[in-house]
Amino acid sequence: MDTIDEAIIRCVLRNARSTYAQIGKEAGLSAPAAKRRLDRLVATGAIRGFTALVDPQALAWHTEAFVEVYCTGNPTPAQLRQALEGIPEVVEACTVSGAADAVLHMLARDIPHLEQAVQRVRATAPVDRTESVIVLSRLLNRPRL
Repeated sequence: MDTIDEAIIRCVLRNARSTYAQIGKEAGLSAPAAKRRLDRLVATGAIRGFTALVDPQALAWHTEAFVEVYCTGNPTPAQLRQALEGIPEVVEACTVSGAADAVLHMLARDIPHLEQAVQRVRATAPVDRTESVIVLSRLLNRPRL
């Protein structure tokens, strides 16, 4: 990874739909050279994919929460991931240090919808219990590196 690759990554983080000409301009390359470098970053796994960031408000999912998950036994991260994949309201899940086994970022239309989704999480083996906090307002939301 060199400074040119870093410039390409910064450009596609800002706008995944950037043209090869735009990427090349920011990285100091021609459009064909930018395409080759971007293709190489994808092929090596440095860039794992491209996505659209959808405003949850546009989907009318106005309620957001972070949910700590406490498990029975000692499930592997793969087992926990598999258990949570079928719950679309879970938009992000991370194993963490500390008392909780994982933290989930969840989105829902409203509080009743969130409650139903949290109940589905609780009903999933190996989940024992959860603790939730509701997001009141979002202060920062940056693209991830």
